[in-house]
Amino acid sequence: MQRTAVYWVIYMQTHSAFILGLSVFASQFPSFLLSLLGGAIADRYDRFKVLLFTQFASMLQAIVVTLIVIFTDYSVVELIVLSILLGIINAFDVPARQSLVHYMVEKKEDVGNAIALNSTMVNLARLLGPAFAGFILETFGEGICFMLNSLSFIAVIVSLLMMQLPAHIPQARTQKMLADLKDGLHYLRSTPSLAILIVLLSLMSLLVLPYTTLFPIIAKETLGGDATIYGYLNSFVGLGALSGAILLASLKANSNLRKLLIIATSCFGLGILFFSLSSTLFFSYLFCIVAGFGMMLHVTIINTLLQTTSDAHMRGRVISYFAMAFFGMQPLGALLIGTISHYLGAAQTLLLEGCAALLIIALFFPYIYKRAKA
Repeated sequence: MQRTAVYWVIYMQTHSAFILGLSVFASQFPSFLLSLLGGAIADRYDRFKVLLFTQFASMLQAIVVTLIVIFTDYSVVELIVLSILLGIINAFDVPARQSLVHYMVEKKEDVGNAIALNSTMVNLARLLGPAFAGFILETFGEGICFMLNSLSFIAVIVSLLMMQLPAHIPQARTQKMLADLKDGLHYLRSTPSLAILIVLLSLMSLLVLPYTTLFPIIAKETLGGDATIYGYLNSFVGLGALSGAILLASLKANSNLRKLLIIATSCFGLGILFFSLSSTLFFSYLFCIVAGFGMMLHVTIINTLLQTTSDAHMRGRVISYFAMAFFGMQPLGALLIGTISHYLGAAQTLLLEGCAALLIIALFFPYIYKRAKA
């Protein structure tokens, strides 16, 4: 809800694709800078305590956004600064949260399904949140939207405090944090099967995944809609993503995820491509579902492969590279896509993004297919 509201408010105030891209950049680029540090901290300290701290910090950020929007004559600058703060928090939140899954699952062969179930939860929120945000924005205004997001953290923190996890056993540390970071990079270099997945995700995050940045423009100018239509576009992406998450959660432990990764990435690219050509609500919603389905499978399969094939003592740092590729490259892509859209138009830029996805998976196809057959 907060993300939907921030992007809509910024676009309605500026009507600038570049500023819209800048806001995405501000919210996610700190993860690019700090995710490696976040991963080292997740490996070094109690992941649960790190996660609890980041959730309290996120709640405080949400409260500040709410107070500023309701009680001050705010500008885009304040929203962008607070987005930067949230990006810093997420840099430490994601590695701790993702790597904590292993400690929540007793049977390690079920970890892949657990990761997919976690994605189901996230994408259910992505399905409901934007649609709800669109309705709240149109009916009650952005202040109420931000306030509801602030209140939601009460449930998050209470849920965390109710969890029963194995006791944290501190590991003896004989080297400094910088050495831990270097070890993580060396581990990836010596494990090409993991490194290639990081490179693939980085390219997709830079050139394709920021496609939703242009949704406010498509909703307003191409489809002639309002905040409600914008929320629906995001929600149909969430519906597709939820479907993909349910599919992954139901797979058997020995399923060939690499072959599915090829299919999913192709589906993602085709969904965006056809969405860029649509000018009617029905087909726009349909191709949003297709794109969301492929996107979710693409990201979650890479996440699952990284978590299930990396060494336990390196998992937090490997996930930090995942976060760096996923959250860190998207803001750079958002700036790039916002700039291109300023000159070419939103629909034409989306068409290029769909083509880029198909080209990227074609380049990586020989290696992924080879590993899939091994």
